[in-house]
Amino acid sequence: MTLRIAEIFGPTIQGEGALIGEPTVFVRAGGCDYRCSWCDSLHAVESQYRHSWAAMQPEAVLARIQQLSGGQPLTVSLSGGNPAIQDFGPLIALGRAAGYRFACETQGSVARSWFAELDTLVLSPKPPSSGEEVNWDAFAACRTAGQGARQQVMKIVVFDEEDYQWARRVHADQRELPLYLQPGNPEVDPATPVDPQALADRLGWLTEKAMADGWFAPRILPQLHVLIWGNKRGV
Repeated sequence: MTLRIAEIFGPTIQGEGALIGEPTVFVRAGGCDYRCSWCDSLHAVESQYRHSWAAMQPEAVLARIQQLSGGQPLTVSLSGGNPAIQDFGPLIALGRAAGYRFACETQGSVARSWFAELDTLVLSPKPPSSGEEVNWDAFAACRTAGQGARQQVMKIVVFDEEDYQWARRVHADQRELPLYLQPGNPEVDPATPVDPQALADRLGWLTEKAMADGWFAPRILPQLHVLIWGNKRGV
């Protein structure tokens, strides 16, 4: 069982969603079935970068996680790309036996049986600004596959008014899922400095809009890692 791994890094803090602020080691899978217009991890998505992805056995991935964490079990986040296009079941089994917790973030396009073994399944359907269209049957299959996970949540990135209204409609259809909203970061070039005030303004816009609409269901959060480190890779 060989996994395509774009990078393994940490420990650092989770920058968004239900586990924001939690010490985490990230395992970023190589490969994705989406091509979002504002993707901030193209090095783990586009096939032109595949030469930089490591072919690793689950045992080797866990060994690296243990090395980074000093052997202290913590949360391991499976991200990408889309980690669901690969079989992370063996890694999860090995890691859980060693005391590690596992979270996975995926757009909900590919259902996997190993979702049920996760501590946290984050389903992040992509809004209209991404240029992608959600297959809601596939999304439902992911929800079913993840029923055994300790928690299942939904995270939506909002860039503009159309995304916001789309998120409201999605929430109306997926009310059972705790919802986390975050404003999107329009500047994804690692070489370009991030403007913290611009990010704060976007967060303020999203917060004020939801409050004015009486939409109190979502938790509205910043991308904490972007505020701290900008678009730097590996943090």
